[in-house]
Amino acid sequence: MKKVVYTMAFLFLSLTAMASNQDDKFRLPQQLLQYLMDGKGEEAHQMLSDKIKSMIPVEQMSNIWSGLTEKVGAFQSKGEWQEQSVAGNAIYYCDIQFAHMALRFNTAFDKENLATTINFVPVPVQPKTPAVKADNAQMKEMDIKVVTGKFELPGILCMPVGKEPVAVVILVQGSGPNDRDETVGPNKPFRDLAWGLAAQGVASIRYDKRTKVYGKQFVPQGEEPSMEHEYVQDVLSAVQLAKNTPGIDSKRIYIAGHSQGAMLAPRFAQRCKDIKGIILLSGNARHLEDLVIDQMSYIFSLDSLSKGEEKQLAEMQKQVANVKKLGTKNFDSKIALPLGVPASYWKDINNYNQVKVAKSLTCPMLIMQGERDYQVTMVDFSLWRKELNGKPNVTFKSYPKLNHLYMEGNGKSTPPEYNQAGSIPEYVTKDIASWINKQN
Repeated sequence: MKKVVYTMAFLFLSLTAMASNQDDKFRLPQQLLQYLMDGKGEEAHQMLSDKIKSMIPVEQMSNIWSGLTEKVGAFQSKGEWQEQSVAGNAIYYCDIQFAHMALRFNTAFDKENLATTINFVPVPVQPKTPAVKADNAQMKEMDIKVVTGKFELPGILCMPVGKEPVAVVILVQGSGPNDRDETVGPNKPFRDLAWGLAAQGVASIRYDKRTKVYGKQFVPQGEEPSMEHEYVQDVLSAVQLAKNTPGIDSKRIYIAGHSQGAMLAPRFAQRCKDIKGIILLSGNARHLEDLVIDQMSYIFSLDSLSKGEEKQLAEMQKQVANVKKLGTKNFDSKIALPLGVPASYWKDINNYNQVKVAKSLTCPMLIMQGERDYQVTMVDFSLWRKELNGKPNVTFKSYPKLNHLYMEGNGKSTPPEYNQAGSIPEYVTKDIASWINKQN
């Protein structure tokens, strides 16, 4: 069961696209699931996008259902189809009861009605009470817009009550079309951070990413996609918004990036003198494409490696090797690039060395890491410490129980863990607020 669940979950975390706008929105999900249940791998494979086809062999599609029932028992029943938004995309799901446990089948489709997501995960445990509550006596939230040229991104300014002027933290998400709360399943880590910081007297700004609001139209006409368009331009606009917001101390503007947003935090500071300091929440020190290989290998290692998974891993290694050849005569344009990201974007990544930029900075830096994180690991945290050790402006903090979403757990972190409702512990926001308050 682990092999099937975790392999499918990797695709869910890594590949997303806009959902279909068809009138009968559950027709395609129902058909795909039925093909899987009937063992019709060829028919199911034809319903996948090219990206997913390259990662899942036909024979693996044919054996998904039999593999599941062998591990979790005979099929008993399935529930009603439902829809939810994950990272700004429509995910269709159906809960299926097997003899030994219940699994949720998730899928999503692009504009060509081809599946871009397919996975089976344990049905999430619903919390009895909300994990985090807004305390209106301590904070107030106001709608804002982060504006860069024609791009307008809706967001929220979260202000502590009665403590002006205050420091502000601009929250920057990881990869993908994330919303302002960086929603993953039932979890909203950026909302947790904002409310937790407000309780400690620190304001925050969070907003929907340009790729969520504008989709494929996030790049101005005539320009090629890059991290400038997805991240940098809007972060700089958010800084200007903070500078001109009543109640904000314009000399205490901080950037807190998570995952890829953390990788780019040194770039934000390099580009904007108005930033007082940066906070890196699980920022990779290694090349981004190498993390893709590590994540894939980790998920496949949770069970014995199948021949299909060996093929997927070998194909991804070929794509990653090709990324490193971009801009040279050895680059092979016939080989796909990882995760369907265009060459212009990978060139931007290749030309950016986050560790080198961080070493050149004199502003305060707080580098944080969950020790159970399998997406950005303690290998990266150790590299940051090695390269920045001895710099008086850098502080390091790691947490034994936390995963990539900064939520607690035990043992190895796995993809299904992200579907379990949780919240960022108070000690994390207290550590951030305490560090901010220590800066001059």
